[in-house]
Amino acid sequence: MRSPSSRVLVVEDDQVLGRLLADLLRQADFASEHVISGEVALRELQTGRFDLVLSDLRLPGMDGLVLLSKITNRWPDVPVVMLTAHGSVPIAVEAMKRGAADFLAKPFEREQLVGVIERTLVASLKAQSEPPADPASSALIETPGLAEVMKIVRRAANSSSTVLIRGESGTGKGVVARVLHALSPRAAQPFVKLQCAAFPEALLESELFGYEKGAFTGASMRKLGRVELAQGGTLFLDEIGDVALPLQVKLLRLLEERQFERLGGMHTQSVDVRIVAATHRPLEQMIRQGQFREDLFYRLNVLPVEVPPLRQRPGDISSLALRFLDELEAACQRPKKSISADGLKQLQEHRWPGNVREWRNVMERLVVFVDGAEISGIDVHQELVRANSAPILTAPGRLGSAREELEAILAKAGGNRSLAARLLGVSRRTLYNRLAAVGIGVDKPNTEPSSELNWAP
Repeated sequence: MRSPSSRVLVVEDDQVLGRLLADLLRQADFASEHVISGEVALRELQTGRFDLVLSDLRLPGMDGLVLLSKITNRWPDVPVVMLTAHGSVPIAVEAMKRGAADFLAKPFEREQLVGVIERTLVASLKAQSEPPADPASSALIETPGLAEVMKIVRRAANSSSTVLIRGESGTGKGVVARVLHALSPRAAQPFVKLQCAAFPEALLESELFGYEKGAFTGASMRKLGRVELAQGGTLFLDEIGDVALPLQVKLLRLLEERQFERLGGMHTQSVDVRIVAATHRPLEQMIRQGQFREDLFYRLNVLPVEVPPLRQRPGDISSLALRFLDELEAACQRPKKSISADGLKQLQEHRWPGNVREWRNVMERLVVFVDGAEISGIDVHQELVRANSAPILTAPGRLGSAREELEAILAKAGGNRSLAARLLGVSRRTLYNRLAAVGIGVDKPNTEPSSELNWAP
């Protein structure tokens, strides 16, 4: 993707190391020059002859961070890769937050240097030649309370840096990841999601990296992992905090070198993929407890995005309500409804421990259960009390009342059991178990042990 004459300016005050880096880059078919200070680098950049800057963080006079700031302000299309000594990784991460495209920690191998320069130039060319896609507006993210999040997302989208999205469960981290991809130069390429918490450790590794035929019993053919399936696009690692320590080592290598091996494979695979990760876990605390690698955290937390909980965004309730009412009325085949001012006030004052996910479930039940043309404050209050106060339906031993409530929900759902399960916030399987427990016939056999009444969602 890069031109053989891609031009790299090396900024390194150590004359020997600077000449060595320039020579290594020339051997890899880059045109490169070496200067010993930031001041000289700025004069060279004014000629417009360079496609990338490789700069040490520690320089005499103007240091690397100041130089980075001047380059990103005056030549935003020229990416900067920072060099840092061992032990200064946090400073390099700060440099990436300020606009650096990537960083290399000394000492490093020639292949690492060339690989980082290659990837950065490819990403830069794509960003300049492909205008970012403008995704359809999302009710979860195009709201006043997420304006700052969207500013960060729009800026992060045009880089190839790794992004770590943090926030409580249900805040919409997955939606943020998809918008980030849709706004990026990789929008036309795959967006591949891997829910890390959904797989046991051994299976997660094969899902991530794939495997070769015969790698283990039952591996009758080669399988490509999510990393390869995301080639050229974005790999979204949801709940990254649930990855076990042994696999964290392999993830670190993927982030550093964009290389991996399939299970049972002998050949190293290279991949061009952007990593976006998300978690609700306190990773800093997990690092102190030895449950998460500090170096992996630094590699993931290059461009952090924090999604605030819904209780901190009461102003978003109105816009979300109007948007979701339209969507849910169409999905549930219910007539148009409005929501009263008192109803909105009730929604805005609720704490929403389950965030947007909980809020949408409540709105869906209101759309189905409220018969009138307006959702009143009383309707909202009753639904919030029912949803948050251990309702009869979830209490074992009250089968008569539970049967009546289940029958009422099925009636509201028009007999559609998938819709009834969504209204209850449970899976279809759990709904079938509850129906059987209260003596309501089902058209699907109950596969749970007959001695266990699984009342939990």
